[in-house]
Amino acid sequence: MSDTATLAKTSAASGLGVGQGVTVAKTRRRRLLTWLAIVVVLGALLFGGWWLLTSGKSVETDNAYVGADVAQVTPLIAGPVAKVLVRETELVKAGAPVVVLDDADARIAVEQAQAALGQAERKVQAYAASDVALAGQIGARDADIARAKSDLDRAKTDMDRRQALAASGAVSGDELTSARNRFAEAQSALAQAQASRAAAVGSRQANRVLIEGVSLEQNPEVAAARARLDAARLMHDRTVLRAPLDGIVSKKQVEVGQQVAVGAPLMAIVPANEAFVDANFKEVQLAKVRPGQAATLTSDLYGKSVTFHGKVRGLSGGTGSAFSLIPAQNASGNWIKVVQRLPVRIDLDPKELAQHPLRVGLSMKVAVDISGAH
Repeated sequence: MSDTATLAKTSAASGLGVGQGVTVAKTRRRRLLTWLAIVVVLGALLFGGWWLLTSGKSVETDNAYVGADVAQVTPLIAGPVAKVLVRETELVKAGAPVVVLDDADARIAVEQAQAALGQAERKVQAYAASDVALAGQIGARDADIARAKSDLDRAKTDMDRRQALAASGAVSGDELTSARNRFAEAQSALAQAQASRAAAVGSRQANRVLIEGVSLEQNPEVAAARARLDAARLMHDRTVLRAPLDGIVSKKQVEVGQQVAVGAPLMAIVPANEAFVDANFKEVQLAKVRPGQAATLTSDLYGKSVTFHGKVRGLSGGTGSAFSLIPAQNASGNWIKVVQRLPVRIDLDPKELAQHPLRVGLSMKVAVDISGAH
């Protein structure tokens, strides 16, 4: 049935003529189109006003990911693993033991260093005792010199008397020779006593160099032995590996009995409340991005119901492609320009992270407020 016939039947049923029915239908259609046009215009005006108010006030990207300064747990000494005290995904506190190495060799080294320190202290104490003994030897050599001088004076006087009497024949030649021999012997005895005293003085001076001006604790030999003991204790302390910060155990790759080498990565500790976001903005969006600007972020993990707030820490020194293992080479003839992205690091509010923890690698949507930039 045609529309005209339908309209005629409707008009007849309502008591109106066909012409009047057509007029009413056209009026109704025109009214609907008018309202539709009004709605469209109002929507366009509202969108235009919103765009004017917000356009240029922020830059946005969904190419952003959560990052953190992940700490590696690595041994500073080699040895077999005796205990593993944590499990994957476990939350640990800074300073908590996570791995224990066998400490038998380290304990023996500490005991040896303690014994060496005791020997060094007793050796230095012996230097002090030797100083007293050498001082006594010097005193004894002084007495020997005095006695030798007295013997020399007596021998000289006896020799001079006999030489004076020898001319008159009162003294025989043998007596004069004996007197001269005694004088020579007295001279030799005095020289020997003086040499012995000089040797004792030299020994005491050499001994005093080792102890003079410093206490037992400050003596170089004792200090060196104590340093070796401290080093041994440090090596013993390093048999216990501790968490460097508060965080979550990740990438655990150590088991009991495993022989670990110095610097081998055993596990990673990911800080739960110190995360940041690296937002990869297009280069055409960065003209007004500055450090310190506010940013709002949402995570795919929590959705739009949770909003994070942060501040721009800074812009990376190069694009992601520039720091890739194989940087792009654009010197070929078939070069095509590709818009580059530059990482922008954004620090998050620790309080918000404590309420809604994030994990490294999660996707984020970022909007940076650039309204105050010039």
